[in-house]
Amino acid sequence: MEFLVITGMSGAGKTQASNILEDMGYYCIDNMPSAMIPYFAELYSKMPGKTADVAFVIDVRGESDFLPLLAELDILKDSGYNCRTVFIDCEDRVLINRYKETRRVHPLVTLKNISVNEALALERKMLRPVRERADYIIDTSALTPSQLRDKLIAIQNSSRTGSLVITCMSFGYKYGIATEADLVFDVRCFPNPFYVPELKNLTGLDEAVRNYVFSSKQTIEFMNRLYDMIDFLVPLYAEEGKTQLTIAIGCTGGKHRSVAISEALKSHLFAEGLNVISVHRDIIKKFIGDK
Repeated sequence: MEFLVITGMSGAGKTQASNILEDMGYYCIDNMPSAMIPYFAELYSKMPGKTADVAFVIDVRGESDFLPLLAELDILKDSGYNCRTVFIDCEDRVLINRYKETRRVHPLVTLKNISVNEALALERKMLRPVRERADYIIDTSALTPSQLRDKLIAIQNSSRTGSLVITCMSFGYKYGIATEADLVFDVRCFPNPFYVPELKNLTGLDEAVRNYVFSSKQTIEFMNRLYDMIDFLVPLYAEEGKTQLTIAIGCTGGKHRSVAISEALKSHLFAEGLNVISVHRDIIKKFIGDK
């Protein structure tokens, strides 16, 4: 039995994560006071037939100070319970756009009578201690619902196997570097399918693009060296206690080379029995003028 705490920025996707976890079999509880969590865990674990994992969803509506939450989670862990924290984050500009699109109001705007920008800054300050202690951080700025689901499934699997959660992420440098990455590899030096007319409007998920990318001897040599490096590093990260590793592969537009190479890396790591998913941050951006 596992107790998972879901917290993070308002509008980042905690409710969506809760719905996904519920579909995965978790018993989800919204905004339980932190002081009650250890008592609930003790009671729930002793109830006959209660074997489902539990997810507590906690946000600024239920906590004015998150330090007591950390203390209660320490009590839970010290009592021998399997307890982990997932922090759902998102870039401020994306959060602001989401509020505009949904016509919803940030909870601190109403509670504190401040602007949305001030509310986001205050919320980040309030949540900083929890974010620093989180076992997993999920940035939903460019995630689709299915990609969020994949990440949560990987986290669930890591609990059962004790394995590192590895994300192979493709991105386009023209849209900014992948800030959440632990390792970044620039593959703009390899032949670009964008300049091949019949490949321009395809992506690295298409076989024709993959064949083009890996027809280069330099790409093949890079992949072999990349595999060796990652195979060397992953056990070291796991031994050090790291719970998640994001490997970012960047090309110009994030649609061709980086996608094909990150998928190849994912396949290699999966074949090694590792807990790995792929995220293609910029693959759905407009093709017009992209390279």
